Amino acid sequence: MLTTADALRRRPPDAPRSRAALLVVALLAACLAALAPTQAHAADQLLSRGRPATASSVENAAFPAGAAVDGDQGTRWSSAFADPQWLQVDLGSLQQLSRVTLRWEAAYAKGYRIETSADARTWTTAYSTANAAGGTENVTISGSGRYVRLYGTARATAYGYSLWEFEVYGPGGTTPPPDDFWGSTAGIPAAHNAVEVKILNRTNGKYPDSQVYWTFNGQTHSIAEQPYLDMPANSAGRMYFHLGSPDGPYYDFIEFTVGGNVFNGNTTRVDAFGLKLAMRLHSKDGYDTEVGENRQTFAEDRATTFQRFTDAVPSPFKVLAQTQAPYRIIAPGSDPSFRAGGANAGYFTAYAQSVGVNAATSDIFGCAASLAGDPDMCAALNRHVATLPAAQQSDPAQYYKAAPANYYAQFWHDNAINRLAYGFPYDDVAGQSSFISHGDPQWLLVAVGW
Repeated sequence: MLTTADALRRRPPDAPRSRAALLVVALLAACLAALAPTQAHAADQLLSRGRPATASSVENAAFPAGAAVDGDQGTRWSSAFADPQWLQVDLGSLQQLSRVTLRWEAAYAKGYRIETSADARTWTTAYSTANAAGGTENVTISGSGRYVRLYGTARATAYGYSLWEFEVYGPGGTTPPPDDFWGSTAGIPAAHNAVEVKILNRTNGKYPDSQVYWTFNGQTHSIAEQPYLDMPANSAGRMYFHLGSPDGPYYDFIEFTVGGNVFNGNTTRVDAFGLKLAMRLHSKDGYDTEVGENRQTFAEDRATTFQRFTDAVPSPFKVLAQTQAPYRIIAPGSDPSFRAGGANAGYFTAYAQSVGVNAATSDIFGCAASLAGDPDMCAALNRHVATLPAAQQSDPAQYYKAAPANYYAQFWHDNAINRLAYGFPYDDVAGQSSFISHGDPQWLLVAVGW
């Protein structure tokens, strides 16, 4: 489900400091250079500004995770009032790391860890303290990672964790690990409209480019004849993709709202899985991020994906891979078994009533009827965290631990880049969806898989 979001705030990086020197004699200059202390951070680059950030929780919508990496020291991230909490930033590619600067508001962490990861799943502790003093802290770290996380273990106050800025530094220019999934971006034409879109065939040889089709705004082309689209500004648009023929039964779509100077969009599993999709947005200011199915899912055969889904979900959900097979795995709210009169029509009934919600199971999966205006409750029911304290409802580590839950959505999160997916309409609660937004878009790559 497409939501609207403001483009992330950006500031240009600080200009490099000039160095003034007065040469009296060459020998004196050489001596001064030899005696001057080494500036260890002179070559460091700020890697985290404007990058995608997520958090275990937010105090409220006024203090989002992204505020800690926007370069504005008048905005901040603030967590729920509970331990533990975390804030993580995606640097976009594997980077060598040198230090982290934490600019704390009054609600700081007494105990915390700085952790790094290549995949946002396995974490390595780069620094740890149990006696931090707050204020501005400069922490020296080493090693590499694409993801850097502040993991707060003990609050210094009764409030949450609150950061004006979370700054990650390194030498920059690090070559990402080998990955030819997106291919070369050097030849992408400049957009004359809002953003240049390139469609990529990632069907592992199942279909030639002449049988991978895209459709947008009345145009339909195979990527053999036209792999690019100079996309104009548009509202609530969709781009469809078909394999085999322009209207073949193997199809899927992405959603977006494109302004004159901003891209808002997502991949979606709200209705069904039809084709493996991933998209990568690159903006003129260097912002670069990707969402959608992960590399492992793209690499496997379609039949394997269907079988893995069947093996992963509980018995009531297995039918979702059968009702429209082999073309689609449908969302539970669309399957007759979860609707009125179906065998699983009461799947969510008792659990929902335990928190005062009287809604049909299909409406809970679809965030419809009485839940249409209550995103937090709908998300909490789907994730089976509705009976937990509010702080834990924003912690992804608590999701899908017990039934009833939306195990269809869980599967797509488990098989998505950074575990971000749209498995139900309000999956963007707590920043868990595949929604991306940024100003000055330059190009968008869309990978279509089998």
